[in-house]
Amino acid sequence: VINPIILLLSAGAFVVFLWGVFEFIKGAGDEGKREEGRRAIFWGLIGLVIIFGAYGIINLALGTFGIEPITPITKTS
Repeated sequence: VINPIILLLSAGAFVVFLWGVFEFIKGAGDEGKREEGRRAIFWGLIGLVIIFGAYGIINLALGTFGIEPITPITKTS
């Protein structure tokens, strides 16, 4: 359950980052648009750092306590 949520959140943060880059480049002549893009880039990066930090802490805790991550059951033919 955690891995798909982390994947979804990191994809969202990456989209925010890319949107900020797009706004920054598109609004090169307008200081307001550039500031809006800069803010989106900043918050996208902060989101990615928090998400990957949480993922690392979860994996570190699982490894420390010897807990194996739950893997989905797959059908074999």
